[in-house]
Amino acid sequence: MTTLDFDDHQQIRDAVRALCLKFDGAYWRQLDRERAYPTAFVNALTEAGWLAVLIPEEYGGSGLGLSAAAAVLEEIQRAGCNGAACHAQMYIMGSLLRNGSAEQKAKYLPKIASGELRLQAFGVSEPTSGTDTLSLRTMAVKQGNEHYVVNGQKIWTSRAEHSDLMLLLARTTPVDQVKKRTEGLSVFLVDMREALGNGLTIRPIRTMMNHGTTEVFFDNMKVPAANLIGEEGKGFRYILDGMNAERILIASECIGDSRWFIEKATNYANERKVFGRAIGQNQGIQFPIARCYAQTEAANLMVRHAAALFESGQPCGPQANMAKMLGSEAAWASADMCVQTHGGFGFAEEYDVERKFRETRLYTVAPISTNLILSFVAEHVLGLPRSY
Repeated sequence: MTTLDFDDHQQIRDAVRALCLKFDGAYWRQLDRERAYPTAFVNALTEAGWLAVLIPEEYGGSGLGLSAAAAVLEEIQRAGCNGAACHAQMYIMGSLLRNGSAEQKAKYLPKIASGELRLQAFGVSEPTSGTDTLSLRTMAVKQGNEHYVVNGQKIWTSRAEHSDLMLLLARTTPVDQVKKRTEGLSVFLVDMREALGNGLTIRPIRTMMNHGTTEVFFDNMKVPAANLIGEEGKGFRYILDGMNAERILIASECIGDSRWFIEKATNYANERKVFGRAIGQNQGIQFPIARCYAQTEAANLMVRHAAALFESGQPCGPQANMAKMLGSEAAWASADMCVQTHGGFGFAEEYDVERKFRETRLYTVAPISTNLILSFVAEHVLGLPRSY
């Protein structure tokens, strides 16, 4: 598959957009004020099957590829909604789909597809390591053959309070006992319904956007050995495999955000009249909008290219990372342009611009910052010396 013959999934896009139109700006503004989780929106997406597009049909999903998931998330953002409430389920899914046992898939996937269980929380980042994943300190020590005991802390674990399951990365072999730092890390599927209050504590972190972000603490939390995904000690490879999907899906959301801002600014520029004429007649208004449009379309080509490589099973690390960087930068440029186009009204809650402005700012920082992507490209693509 190449970028040119990429399936645009137009029927999926149309259906997702129709669903999203039922959740207008007033719905999202109210949630934003209350810092509330969009339960009705997530339930509607689940019931329509959009959060199960990657789950095989035999487990109740659609069995579609990453490009279909990307189309769903892009349209959610383009409609002015917020896919961050549920996007983690899309990219967490890969570890279970690719590396989970037949028993684990049969136990969890049908319930995730139906919405009976939510797989939303991803426990990776820690206060002392951030994106330096290999330096994480959370330990899972096996006791007998029945369970592991987990101690440690995770931060920026969004939606932990609204999820039933968490995908957790922990060290099962101390770093000083492995040959390579990439060894000795393992992935677990934690049932938070059982763990909460039994070694698991969740503490909300208030942030500038309504993402339900938390830090979680593990104090002798028991995880059944049956919940280990794949082989013990191979977890970093499993997580790394899923990171390319994560980058592509986040990039798709950014494209959707950028297109929302461009459409919003274009409509306002055509309607708003100052000195007896539409402000869109002024090149000072036209050119920034046109530049953002060009930047967004260019970024979208990289997103499609990365998704095409991923779906065809080809290496796509550089493309996935560049797609995320270019998409997030396009979205942020469009957000800034949209505020500037609206002038004072850009800061008024009722226009939804300031809310989306806050939400899209996140993606030049998370889940991986632009600087780290540039460092990756410099070292692993261009062959420049490793930076410190």
